[in-house]
Amino acid sequence: MNGIDNPLSSTLGNAILRDVTLRDGLQLTGKILPTERKIETVRQLLRLGVPAIELGSMARADLVPTMANTLEVVQALTADELERCWIWVATPGHVAKASAAGARNFQYCLSASDSHNKANIGRTTDQSLDALPEAVELAQTVGGNIQLCIATSFTCPFEGYVPEERVLSIANDPRAAGTTDIVICDTLGQAVPAQVSQLITRVRNESPARRIVYHGHDTWGLGVANTLAAIQAGAAMVDGALGGLGGCPFAPGASGNTSSEDILFATRPGWLNPEVFGELVHLSGKLLEELGEPNRSKAAQGAHSKAAAFEWVMPVL
Repeated sequence: MNGIDNPLSSTLGNAILRDVTLRDGLQLTGKILPTERKIETVRQLLRLGVPAIELGSMARADLVPTMANTLEVVQALTADELERCWIWVATPGHVAKASAAGARNFQYCLSASDSHNKANIGRTTDQSLDALPEAVELAQTVGGNIQLCIATSFTCPFEGYVPEERVLSIANDPRAAGTTDIVICDTLGQAVPAQVSQLITRVRNESPARRIVYHGHDTWGLGVANTLAAIQAGAAMVDGALGGLGGCPFAPGASGNTSSEDILFATRPGWLNPEVFGELVHLSGKLLEELGEPNRSKAAQGAHSKAAAFEWVMPVL
């Protein structure tokens, strides 16, 4: 029996994984990953079947040095490769620069809380929304897609609990017209499955029809549970990072992303089988070792166990 034949496979619908290792995953690392290594990682992930990748950010290099070579990565990839890649943006100028380099998929990020938006982007949430129509127009001009990404959708490191109505007001704001997706972010990893399910259900039912994306962190150990709750509530794309790498430099208390390996092991998409999973675990382990970062993935740990009768355990080489 292989992963595709497994009766547990793809029981949670058609949601796809977007691996955000090269953006959110690298934000807090002490080492800068060279351009060629980033390009190699993108191509390895695409070859293995990962449906979507967030390859970098237009954040200022003096504030987030690990993102400094993002445009070099974009310029090195083919148009076909870039169709499956996303780039983090926060201003129309970001969209213009990224699209000139060849990017076509943009994640326009703002925060539900003003305090985090000011810390992260240097303006109020309303000012970010004011600039969004221009960003949408620029994305549409090049035939691209642009997501409305709402950080701190559940809690803010400075303001605490974020009311659902605040998130819904942003989701329904007319300035967001033309965004193709809406990303709901548990930036601090403090949400629980019931909260995730309820908010995503409300966004699905009470805001303009768009693909729903869920971005979660595993700070309190509920990353996978929250991701599954999001999928069951209607999320069609979910974010993860290899080995649970990552965190936000402007959100005290944020830890690593939900592990891509853990999400994949839990959801068993049709393209995944034990052999591909083993390659992914190997790729992840090598990258984390290079960065000097710990591997927080429980599934990766399981893959290295001695329970050899279980098909998902990697063979000893």
